[in-house]
Amino acid sequence: MKKTLAVAAPFLVAACAAHAQSAVTLYGIVEDGVDFASNVNGSHLVQTASGVTAGSRWGVRGTEDLGGGLSTIFRLESGFDINSGRLGSGLAFSRNAYVGIQSEQVGTVTLGRQWDSIVDYVEPYTLNGNIGGYYFAHPNDMDNTDNGFPISSAIKYRSPTIAGFTFGGLYAPGGIAGQFSNNAVYSAGGTYSIGAFSAGIGYLRINDPEVSTQGYQNYPGFTNAVYGNFLANARAQKVFGVGASYRVLTSLRLLADFTNTIFQQGSAGHDATFQNYELSGIYNPTSAVTIGAGYTYTTGRDHASDGEPKYSQFNLTVEYALSKRTSVYALGVFQKAAGDATVAQIAGFNPSSSQKQAVGRVGIRSIF
Repeated sequence: MKKTLAVAAPFLVAACAAHAQSAVTLYGIVEDGVDFASNVNGSHLVQTASGVTAGSRWGVRGTEDLGGGLSTIFRLESGFDINSGRLGSGLAFSRNAYVGIQSEQVGTVTLGRQWDSIVDYVEPYTLNGNIGGYYFAHPNDMDNTDNGFPISSAIKYRSPTIAGFTFGGLYAPGGIAGQFSNNAVYSAGGTYSIGAFSAGIGYLRINDPEVSTQGYQNYPGFTNAVYGNFLANARAQKVFGVGASYRVLTSLRLLADFTNTIFQQGSAGHDATFQNYELSGIYNPTSAVTIGAGYTYTTGRDHASDGEPKYSQFNLTVEYALSKRTSVYALGVFQKAAGDATVAQIAGFNPSSSQKQAVGRVGIRSIF
């Protein structure tokens, strides 16, 4: 018996060492709630909706240590609707699906379906990027600051943090022979952090966005009254964004962001543009309670008609942590359209029949 153990010992040690150098983790979020909308196509609406404050998902991520500061990484992440059981966007891995090499000294390169630089470097300075989710997004998430869509077939780089600065970029080839730029996506950005202050900047260009990504396109049962027609006609969608945050107290963080979105040739051969200005704050009066509040002002211009739609949106939420994994919450959103915008439309809903729309929600979220 002792001899058998002596012979097996080296193999057991090797197996334990190999296990210590690699890891695979199963994780996820399950979220659901009840919505009350004041006006959707002229009527009140009561519904259940899944994955609002944080998309319901499950995923697997893994790493393997290759030595010398190098490791392989991968992630497979699938969104789903808890109420219907449907997969997000009808895809097996709708949110992320990538593999790559990570270097402590040089940075990380990944290949696959991934978030762009607006999501990585600007979204963290929006209220919806921290609390509240996509009902708090800029009108119909026109700038992808609520990660409404990942980029397929993407090549992505992210640097290590150097003196508080991190940067990166993404490129997705269009995949059309002889037409290099058709359907291609380009993105770049960075963040800087020092003490209580942090700031980020990002740029995203999507050629032929109607076919390149799965955003807020018009489809049977849903009408994007904010920019749906511009998206359908656009040769390219260009987004520039900046954001900043400052922690005033250990319990209070202030946020600000600005984005500029251009739907190139989106209206009768002319550009359509939108600017979003957002101010918000996140307050923790106790370790279990989180309060988020914010205001977004959106102004646009249709250069073909000189029309100028405008939107004002107020967001408020309170969350209570029942445990480290489970929280309950209540939130409210009010949007007022003005200028040449004839209807209001909060992200996630069909438009109102008037220039006002309000939504209330109570829900629960569990993380595993």
